[in-house]
Amino acid sequence: MLPPRNAFPQDFIFGAATAAYQIEGSAHGGAGPSHWDSFAATPGNVLDHSSGARACDHYLLWETDLDLMRDAGFDAYRFSTSWARVMPDGRSLNMQALDFYDRLVDGMLQRGLQPYLTLYHWDLPAALADLGGWRNRDIAAWFADYARAVHARLGDRLASTATLNEPWCIAWLSHFLGAHAPGLRDIRAAARAMHHVMLAHGTAVQALRAEGAKDLGIVLNFETAHPADDSEQAAASAARQDAIYNQWFIRAVMGQGYPDAALQGLAPHLPAGWQDDMAQIAQPIDWLGVNYYTRKMHAHAPGLWPNDAASDGPLPKTQMGWEIRPEGLTEFLTRLSRDHIGQMPVYVTENGMALAPGDDPTDDADRVAFIGDHLRAARAAMDQGVNLRGFFYWSLLDNYEWAWGYGPRFGLIHVDYDSMVRTPKASWHAFRQMLR
Repeated sequence: MLPPRNAFPQDFIFGAATAAYQIEGSAHGGAGPSHWDSFAATPGNVLDHSSGARACDHYLLWETDLDLMRDAGFDAYRFSTSWARVMPDGRSLNMQALDFYDRLVDGMLQRGLQPYLTLYHWDLPAALADLGGWRNRDIAAWFADYARAVHARLGDRLASTATLNEPWCIAWLSHFLGAHAPGLRDIRAAARAMHHVMLAHGTAVQALRAEGAKDLGIVLNFETAHPADDSEQAAASAARQDAIYNQWFIRAVMGQGYPDAALQGLAPHLPAGWQDDMAQIAQPIDWLGVNYYTRKMHAHAPGLWPNDAASDGPLPKTQMGWEIRPEGLTEFLTRLSRDHIGQMPVYVTENGMALAPGDDPTDDADRVAFIGDHLRAARAAMDQGVNLRGFFYWSLLDNYEWAWGYGPRFGLIHVDYDSMVRTPKASWHAFRQMLR
């Protein structure tokens, strides 16, 4: 059961989130190829051999989806623009794309939904990937150009703008672990991407400020890192992963420098003169977005740095195999407030559960319980002084779950991928009852 609406302040924002490539359909509207299209077309990368070419047909059915958000009583919609749609060749504007996002933002406002934009949710134009993508320092300027173009068209109506979604996934998951596009397993590429995502963020914030943009932030993901046993080696492995995953990006954004435990392995591979960029990276932001899902247990692995063997903990799991641990959300929100952001406004920009459908795909009682437990964890952080301003569920719709394909279902709304019919689940109705 969800907590009552009055358990939160009157101006607390409740919303749901999506990402362009996961729902829009990249085959529509003059979108160019992204590096996710290349990655998905390579055998072995996506479990069901699918791509986001059709996704949820949101490009065609966006009015239906916004109606469902309005009818649930949400205050805001966190969405992303597709870089590969807006700039199909990485440089030139596709006016058809800007017209689409123009209509989408107007549609939100007409339904009383505040538009929370994320500029980059992983769909890098393939033309820029050909030039090295996140390994190439020039991406900071490319991204700033894209940010300015989107702001020029939409900025007058946005409630807020985030530069990047989950830099850890953009850089580490994609360039070191190889699980996301571009699918590299290369520590030099990863180190450069880890730095250039931050440089792109800072450069875009600076460019947007110059254009008069307000309410700028970044969305970071956090994952609890605990030792798998009582050994000193396991403790050291967990500390290294915490530095790579949970400290690298927030410390850079807040002008606190990269963590030593991560630099021990990454410093030899960082671009020359990286230290000179840290002031540019630490441009002031107005708010922080926090994505939280799970915990991992870490043990020592012999061989090369970072010497990590990760596993899931003993608690119940989601369809993705992710351990369900709501108290981790409280822990991160209070830790961020204490160690990094103070009283800066913070939003839970993603939290959600993949749940395999049963005989009735709209019966998701386990998801309702998951949401309720995490909302209570968010409220507990507020009770400890955290300046939490909102909570966005991931995701509004069942959608394309990247390398997992269309199997995992995170949505409050069931999508029949053959007919594209949308059917609200019990979790959507639970939000509606709470918010209405």
